[in-house]
Amino acid sequence: MASALLPRLLKASIAKLSQRVPLIFGAVAAALWLIGLPGIFPACHWSNATAQEPTTNIPARRNGGHAGKVSVSRTVAGRSVIKFDNVVDRSGINFVLKNSVSPERYSIETMAGGVALFDYNNDGLLDIYFTNGASIPSLEKRNPSYYNRLFRNNGDGTFTDVTEKAGLGGIGYSMGVAAADYDNDGFVDLYVTGVNKNQLFHNNGDGTFTDVTAKAGVGGIIPKIGKAWSVTAGWLDYNNDGLLDLFVVNYLKYDIRTAHRCSSQGLPTYCAPNDFEGTPNILYRNNGDGTFTDVSESSHISQYVGKGMGVAFADYDGDGFTDIFVSNDTFPNFLLHNNGNGTYTDVALQAGVAYRENGETVAGMGADFRDLDNDGRPDIFHTAMFGNSFPLYHNLDWAQFEDATSRSGLTTFTTRLTAWGAGSFDFDNDGNKDLFTADSAILDNSMEVQHEPFALPNGLFRNLGNLNFEDVGSKAGSGLSVPAAHRGAAFGDLNNDGSIDVVVTVLNGAQEILINRSNNDNHWIILKLVGVADNRDGLGTKVRITTSNGSQYNEATTAVGYNSSSDKRVHFGLGDATVVDRIELAWPTGVKQVLTHVSADQILTVRENLSTPVEKTIRPSMMAPQSHRDPHRCRAKKGLQRALP
Repeated sequence: MASALLPRLLKASIAKLSQRVPLIFGAVAAALWLIGLPGIFPACHWSNATAQEPTTNIPARRNGGHAGKVSVSRTVAGRSVIKFDNVVDRSGINFVLKNSVSPERYSIETMAGGVALFDYNNDGLLDIYFTNGASIPSLEKRNPSYYNRLFRNNGDGTFTDVTEKAGLGGIGYSMGVAAADYDNDGFVDLYVTGVNKNQLFHNNGDGTFTDVTAKAGVGGIIPKIGKAWSVTAGWLDYNNDGLLDLFVVNYLKYDIRTAHRCSSQGLPTYCAPNDFEGTPNILYRNNGDGTFTDVSESSHISQYVGKGMGVAFADYDGDGFTDIFVSNDTFPNFLLHNNGNGTYTDVALQAGVAYRENGETVAGMGADFRDLDNDGRPDIFHTAMFGNSFPLYHNLDWAQFEDATSRSGLTTFTTRLTAWGAGSFDFDNDGNKDLFTADSAILDNSMEVQHEPFALPNGLFRNLGNLNFEDVGSKAGSGLSVPAAHRGAAFGDLNNDGSIDVVVTVLNGAQEILINRSNNDNHWIILKLVGVADNRDGLGTKVRITTSNGSQYNEATTAVGYNSSSDKRVHFGLGDATVVDRIELAWPTGVKQVLTHVSADQILTVRENLSTPVEKTIRPSMMAPQSHRDPHRCRAKKGLQRALP
C-alpha cells in the first residue's frame, strides 16, 4: 500500500510545485511576447503584408430579444439566457450511429461517434459529416446502414444526404474525422480515423471525393506495430511552411480477435484501458505534392506512448510555433512543445497539465485549447469520467498552468458526470467563451453495473468572467436536457445568424442538431480566413479583437473535442459593441495584418495580402454589412460568396 502511495504523493508534489514556482522560461517568453508586438502576439517579424479589404461580407441578422449591457473582457453586467433547440426531426437527417454492440462488449463499441462541420461545396453553408461503425467481428461496412454520411446544408433548415454521390461512405470501423484543405486548392478535404482503416478523402471540387490514402501515405501504420487503433486526428502547420500537416491520435494496442473479456457482478462490461498497452501517435509532414512523410520518429512524437482520446492545438507559450495537447485515458496527458526545429518535447509535467492538482490521472477524453479569460493566453479544458471532474488548466505565464478546476466551479458541477465531446465557444455572444460537454456514461449497462444512468443530458457551463462558471444546462431548453448516449460534438454557425450551434452524435439513436436560439441583443463577428503564403484555411492564425469593451483572443482551428472537427471560421461575441475597433491577425508564417473600424454582425472574409502596406485602415463604409439594409436577412444566399483566387 505504501509503495503504491509514494509515487502518487510524489506526482502530486511535483504537479503542485510545477504550478506554483515561477520559471525563468516563463519570464523570457513573456518578454519575447511583448517585444513581438505590443499588447498582442509574440515571436514573428512584421512583413509587408496587411489587412485585406473584405472580398465578401455575408450579412446576417442579430438575435432578437431584450438588450443588456455586457462587458466583454472585464465583468459581465447583464446575464443573457442560452437556449438550444434540437431540430433533427425537421432537418431531414435520419442518420443512426451503429456501434454494433456485441455480447463480448469489445472496447471499440463504446468509442464510436465522430462528426465534422465544414463547407464541402463552398456555398457559404456548413455541411455535416458523420462517421459510423461497422459489423462485428468483420469490422467492415457490410451494408449502407454502416456508411459514414454526408449531409448537404440546403440553407432552409434542412439537409440532403449526398453520401453516395460524394463517395464518402467509407470503409472499416470508423471513429473520428478531421476537416481541412490540405492541398490549398480551395476545397476542404477529410481525414477519417478508425479501428482497422484510416482514410484521406480529397475534395475534387465538383461535389465528389477521392480516397487518396495509399497515394498520400497516411494509412495510420506504425512500424513494428501495424495499423493502430486511431481515435481522432487534427490538422496543423507544425513547421510553418504554409502546408497543413496531420497529427493522428492513437489509443490502445487492441485486437478484437485476441482481446479478453471483462465483467462486473457477472455482467459483461467494456474493459478498462489499464488492461492494455498504449500506442504512440503519428505526425505526417505535408510534402506539398499530395504525399506525406511520417516524421513521428524524427520529430520525437513516437517517443511518447500514451492512450490518446483528444487533441487540440495552440501556441501556448507564444513562440510562434503550434503546440499540441493530447488528453490521455487514465494516463498522464501530453503537452507537446514545438521546439521550432521540427521536434517536439513533452512538457506536460513541468507545465502542470499531466495530472490533476492531487497528482491523479483522469480518464481524459475530448479537449479544447483556447483563451477562456481574455488574457491572451490559451487555456486547456477537457472532459473525463465519473469521479474525475473535468479539468481546467489556466495558462499563467506562457509556460506554467494552474489547475483551476475547483475555483472555476467545475469540480462541483462535473464530478458526478462523464463526458466525451467538448468545446469552448461564446454561445450567448457576451464576449466570454462558455463550455459545452457531450455527456454519457461509458458502459451501456452502467445502471446495472454501477447504479448510474448510461444516457445523460449534455452539459453547458456559462462563463461569468474571471474563470468562473455556472451550470446552465437545465435552463438551456429541452433540446439540451434530453438524456442520450452522446459521444462527439462539433461546433459552428449552421444558419449564419452569428450564434454558435452544436451537432452531437448519439449511439444507436437520433443525432442532435442543436440550433442556438439564445434570446439577447448581443453583437458578433465571424472571420473566414483565406491564406496565401500560409495554409489556405488559415489554421493556426492567432486573432485579437478590440472593442469598446476590451480585447478578446482566439485561434483558428478545426481540432475540437472528441472524434470531431468544427467550423474553421473564427467567431467572437461582442456584447453591446457595434463596431470592432481593431482586428489583429498573426498568421503562422509570420505575416501580420490589421483591420480597423469593422462593423459588427457580419461574416467577413479576410484574405492574407502580401503586397500592401503594413497597416491599413478600412473605412466603416467599406466594411458595413448589408444586414443594415435588410435586418431580417439571416443566412448567406446562394452565390453570395465567391471562391477566392
